[in-house]
Amino acid sequence: MNYAFVGGFVLVLGAVLVAGVLWLASGGAFQTKYDPYLAIMDESVSGLNKNAPVKYNGVEVGKVRGIQLDTANPNRVRLTFAIERGTPIKEDTVAVLKTQGLTGIAYVELAGGTRDSPPLRATAEEEYPVIRTKPSLSARLENVLTTVLAKLDRTSSNIDAILSDENRIAFSNALADIAVVSHTFAARKDTLDAGITSAARTFDNSARVTAQLGPVIDRIGRSADAVEKMGVETAAASQSATKTIDAVGTDVQRLTAETLPELDRLLGELNLLSASLRRLSAQTERSPNSLVFGRSPVPDGPGESSMATKQP
Repeated sequence: MNYAFVGGFVLVLGAVLVAGVLWLASGGAFQTKYDPYLAIMDESVSGLNKNAPVKYNGVEVGKVRGIQLDTANPNRVRLTFAIERGTPIKEDTVAVLKTQGLTGIAYVELAGGTRDSPPLRATAEEEYPVIRTKPSLSARLENVLTTVLAKLDRTSSNIDAILSDENRIAFSNALADIAVVSHTFAARKDTLDAGITSAARTFDNSARVTAQLGPVIDRIGRSADAVEKMGVETAAASQSATKTIDAVGTDVQRLTAETLPELDRLLGELNLLSASLRRLSAQTERSPNSLVFGRSPVPDGPGESSMATKQP
């Protein structure tokens, strides 16, 4: 009886254990669920292995499940992640390859993801949502070192070109010429000092002349202003005179049109009067008493009286 009870208990316990294992294997309530994501790296992923941790701001949220070369572009590596469901993977989330400590163990660090950014979704081109990537620190350092080494190489080539045999000879000749010029200046030191002193006096005299020219230039400026003002006044007077001449011309034309006929008649009358005065003057000269007694009858000429008596 006790053996049967013990055997039944063992069988029931074994069945419960087998059922629990099967339940957990099929996705039980206590099992963490993961969502697949994809990231494409444009650099080497040396040191990164499968099941390497995927961290979000330092918190482990998943594992690396696959590492494959991109068949369309061998310079890129496709990484498949299994990330815990509920992790806030947003459209602006980025994945960076990092190494842990001095051991060189690589892992993937996720960062970014602002509050207002929408969740990352899969597109028609890829089966899983694709997380953006950016170069790792080692890749950036490698690019910087490559650039620096290239610049150093160019600088070294330029220095070698500058320090060529021809340039060294030319530099030596230039130094020799400079030495000759220095000796020449040293030999003519007294002459140069005298020239410098004379130049200083010339500069001083020029400064004084410039100072004296200041008032003259001011007076010339005032004279120019006065001439300009006089020119403006002359132009105004010329305009006034032109207007006056135009007005006088109009008046003269009107006066000429009105008075010329009267003047013509007056001149005609003056001519008649002048003629009468000349006749009166001539008569007075011939017979002054005519002014008192009037004109005397003119005596008949020869034969005029006889002809008058014969008329009936």
